[in-house]
Amino acid sequence: MCAVATTVASSSGTGSPKDPHGAPARRPGYGQLLRTPGIAGFLLSGFAARQPFGMLTMGMVMLVEHTTGSYGNAGAVAAVTGVSMALFAPQNGRLADRHGQRAVLVPGVVLHAVSVAALAALALLGAPLWTLFLLAVPAGASVPQVGPMVRARWAGKLGDTPLLPTAAAFESVTDEFTFVIGPVLATALCTGVHPVAGLAAEATLTLVGGLLFAAQRAGLPGDARPGLSAGQAPGTTGSGRPSRGTDGRVAKPGRPGTDGPGSGAEAPVSSSALRVPGVLVLVVAFLGIGVVFGGMQVSLTAFAEESGHSGVNGLLYGIFACGNMLSGAAVGAIAWKRPAHGRLLVGYTALALVASTLWAVHSVPLFAVVGFLTGLCVAPTLVTGYTLVDTLVPARARTEAFTWLTGAVALGQAAAVTVAGRLADAHGSQAGFLVPAFGTLAALCTVVLLRRRLVPARSRQPEEPVPEQATGV
Repeated sequence: MCAVATTVASSSGTGSPKDPHGAPARRPGYGQLLRTPGIAGFLLSGFAARQPFGMLTMGMVMLVEHTTGSYGNAGAVAAVTGVSMALFAPQNGRLADRHGQRAVLVPGVVLHAVSVAALAALALLGAPLWTLFLLAVPAGASVPQVGPMVRARWAGKLGDTPLLPTAAAFESVTDEFTFVIGPVLATALCTGVHPVAGLAAEATLTLVGGLLFAAQRAGLPGDARPGLSAGQAPGTTGSGRPSRGTDGRVAKPGRPGTDGPGSGAEAPVSSSALRVPGVLVLVVAFLGIGVVFGGMQVSLTAFAEESGHSGVNGLLYGIFACGNMLSGAAVGAIAWKRPAHGRLLVGYTALALVASTLWAVHSVPLFAVVGFLTGLCVAPTLVTGYTLVDTLVPARARTEAFTWLTGAVALGQAAAVTVAGRLADAHGSQAGFLVPAFGTLAALCTVVLLRRRLVPARSRQPEEPVPEQATGV
């Protein structure tokens, strides 16, 4: 239903590589990727450190609603966190590109843990709402951008090898798993242990996982890897791609060259990934996905209470998460024949259609079915969006590009929890479910209208104009 059954071929979205006899080459699988030596440390610690994105919003919603009795207040506090995350995530990504991952990550996770702990304490003490807003700013701004950092480490570990596209797909699936398992875990802790338990676990995982991840040197951009020519420094290519030290910092660029599929000439280090037009379209698409997450989290909580079974919230979100993870694993494992921009349109259309039915569901069993279908349709859009970044953005700006997308999800989530919370307070959960419907339909219209910007430059016909930013002109 959600473009999962498309014919197998290339994951890059631009066609399938072929062997000398013309048969499509098979992409290395997840098993081969996970046997890569020296990756366990940064994968496991990185998974723990990236949990804030999934747990933070739900943990805040449930704690603040418990202490104030208002979904509107809970959504507003979570929204401040999301907006702060969205605004600061790209800046954190650029700082990591320039100064190295450890220099950004260590102070960031410490600030995050302290901010979340202080916010939770004030909420439990019944402090004025404005103090929670105040602490929500650093709590969101300091969310570690571990997903993009792990992607950079895969590139540093694997170089330009056949395993790199598999690693990109694996990371997309891992991000998807984080998006959906975090809220389930936070809900289970808040309902089964204490309303503050979700935030406590989130802060602990972030601090411990972040510090362990920062201590791992494996795969840091600039590490030696296969395919370097004699005398060639790690982190550079014969075409003049940027050199990085062992801490991941970008050295002074050499002569211009190409930097990834369809990216054209190298952009200056100071250039923003937003100068690539296709990134702006993806930002809008990911805003819509964030609206689904935010609207589902708040409205599901209200729906469970209205049904008289508050504990069913975790079960229903878990079913939604199950749909996400199943389709995410399938989409990431397939080498696709259909171009990535075409898959995005198909997947997003399915997502908008299914999300538009949530408001009309009134029974728990039927919602389990619709929620599962919604989850099935979220993963293809996320995985495909991250895949498109590799074809549209120069390598030296990809960390920032990935953080723009995760920031867009956070911003959409923030807006949705605010609006859905107010609607749920005033008109019930069904009104809250209108937020994902309108959000995905609006994003779909934008993606359809601007779909040509998602076509990589190297895939354009000669007569098609190429955006100036994408060519580095």
